[in-house]
Amino acid sequence: MRSCFSRKAIADFVTMKKQPYPAKKPMLSQQIEDKSQHLESRVATLETEILQMRQMLSAFAQKKTPWWLKVSGSFENDSSFDEATRLGQEWRKSAE
Repeated sequence: MRSCFSRKAIADFVTMKKQPYPAKKPMLSQQIEDKSQHLESRVATLETEILQMRQMLSAFAQKKTPWWLKVSGSFENDSSFDEATRLGQEWRKSAE
């Protein structure tokens, strides 16, 4: 398989010297406290939003009557449904 990189580009990459990461200054206790408060605030906001989403979802999940019971019997005494049933039976018999 051919590479889209030239041999020189690959050789340059392999021999490239790695640069060390610059040293970070240690955080002061006030900085740590500020970051902790900020994170605690964000977590509290997320917890509130999750609670609201759960409440919204539970409203959808608490259906009292299953859907099939609502549909059951809805075609009773319906001449169109009776005709569709009859035509379906005729079609199945003709396919035998």
